[in-house]
Amino acid sequence: MTEHEARKPRVLDARSLRGLAHPLRMAMLNALRYGGPATASQLAAKLGESSGATSYHLRQLAAHGFVEDAPEHGKGRERWWKAADEGLVFDSDQFQDADPELRGAMDTFMHEVANTHTRELSTWLATRNEWSPAWARSTDMSDMTLRLTPELAQELVGRMHALIDEFRTTPPGKDAPEAETVRVHTHLFPTRTD
Repeated sequence: MTEHEARKPRVLDARSLRGLAHPLRMAMLNALRYGGPATASQLAAKLGESSGATSYHLRQLAAHGFVEDAPEHGKGRERWWKAADEGLVFDSDQFQDADPELRGAMDTFMHEVANTHTRELSTWLATRNEWSPAWARSTDMSDMTLRLTPELAQELVGRMHALIDEFRTTPPGKDAPEAETVRVHTHLFPTRTD
């Protein structure tokens, strides 16, 4: 079994959502997922926080199973952390009758995801001239408007995710020229036209 197969996305439940729904915790988890293992001090420097704050929030993330020790990186007393899962799955159907506290956690989580997407896209736009012409031609920032039923919208989302998963399971080799990690954002939501 490969590491990719062992680290599946985690489906958020009410307890884990409450434990994750904090801007710094979400930023630290993203930093570990995309940047690899790190210490509390390294995360503090990267995120502009104190190491006391990152240490506290790492312990909270560990208590909810989002991060775990990475002892293969440690030297002496340094404690290294790594993300425990490949990604997160948020199924809003699980939270239909949520209490106000859980609705607040849901709102925090969803807004932080949207803020992360905005930051990532802004970073790409600010640095796009640093990439090769091949990468400049291979990016996308599109929007489309469709008229769908909820059922068709679910089908479309499912098909988009299935297509992305096909590319996830057949990545280029580590020595492939110009291979880079890419981020794919999908957003599908209803809008009022009047």
